[in-house]
Parts: sequence; C-alpha cells; structure tokens
Amino acid sequence: GQTTNTRRQRRLSYSGIMAFHVASMNQAEDRLALNPSELPRPPVLIVRVFEPTDWPGVCAVLKPIVRAGEAYVFAPNISEDEMHHIWIKLLAATFLACDASGNILGTYFIKPNQPGLGAHVSNCGYATAAQAQGRGVASAMCEHSQQQALAMGFEAMQFNFVVASNEGAVRLWKKHGFKGVGTVPQAFQHHRLGLVDALVMHKKMLLPSDNGGD
Repeated sequence: GQTTNTRRQRRLSYSGIMAFHVASMNQAEDRLALNPSELPRPPVLIVRVFEPTDWPGVCAVLKPIVRAGEAYVFAPNISEDEMHHIWIKLLAATFLACDASGNILGTYFIKPNQPGLGAHVSNCGYATAAQAQGRGVASAMCEHSQQQALAMGFEAMQFNFVVASNEGAVRLWKKHGFKGVGTVPQAFQHHRLGLVDALVMHKKMLLPSDNGGD
C-alpha cells in the first residue's frame, strides 16, 4: 500500500494532467462509484488547466453567479482583483471546461480543505456558464475533479458550504456519491430567500491500494 509520504508527493503532481474528452472518461468510474446513465454529458468537453490568458473568460463565467447572490458566499460587489485572488491565486489548481471550439463553459478549483493535518482531504468549487446550464458541464467537472483528487493523493473530498436552496447542485453532488454530513442553520444570506441553511457534503476517495492495487 501507499505510504502517507507518497500520497503527499502525489498531491503535488497535478500539473501533468492537462485535458481529456469527457466521452472517454470511463476508466475510473468503478473507483468513483459513478453511474454513467444518470450523468448527462455534452458529446465533447475538454477539461484543462487554467492559463493566465484565460482569466477574462473565467471572470465572465463567475461574475453573473457571484452577482446573483444565490450560490456563493462571495460578496456580490466583489472586485475582479479579489475574485482572481480567491479563484486563482489561493488554490492548488484551477481548471476550465471548454467545448471543442475552446469556448469556456465552466471552471473549478481544487485545494486542500485544511492545512497540515487536514490536508489529506480536498475541497473544490465549481461554476458553470449560464449558456451551458443543463448540458452536463458541472457533472463532468465534478467527475474530473474526483479523478484529479485521486491523482494528487487526496483521500477524500469535502464541500464545506453547499447552499441548501441550490437543489440542483445538492442533487448532482448526491449522484456523484457525496453525502450530507452536517447542516449549518441559516448560514447563507440568500439574495431572494433570506437566511437559508448550508450543507457540508463529503465523499471518501478510493485509492488504487483500496482496490487491491500496489
């Protein structure tokens, strides 16, 4: 089996994983407990590492979501510089989901959920462009992020703040095997609904050694 040190070393290896076509992402589904029939996907979706020149397109995806005040805790009037610092600078890695023409349809980040003794658990955040809603982009990014978490040596993934009224997201994370492990009452100031609960959702990653690998 893998040692803790080996897993920590793997956690730094994300830069080698650049892109894939969603239609070919079947090799890890047994480890991720996914049901492909329940997860609609666009015919071709390329997920790749963020490059500095991508920021305008990423910002265009994030801005409407943040301004709406319905899913993310960022202040609706957050500056572009602050958004860049949070979504790009503070994280282990940021990825983009693009169509075959290179149009940015979504973005996600991955990082350790906590420093030090909590760094074996990953944390991710996802954002899908308005025009790409309902096309399986968020589902594909979640699947990719779980494979990325495995490649980086994380042993679990945790979402710390899923707005309970965001029912589509809650359903999707559950389809991907995440379970609600806690509720924070009235933790989110929803722009339309007022105070709503936030959910903590968690999933244990199955490493190759857990399935009898070396």
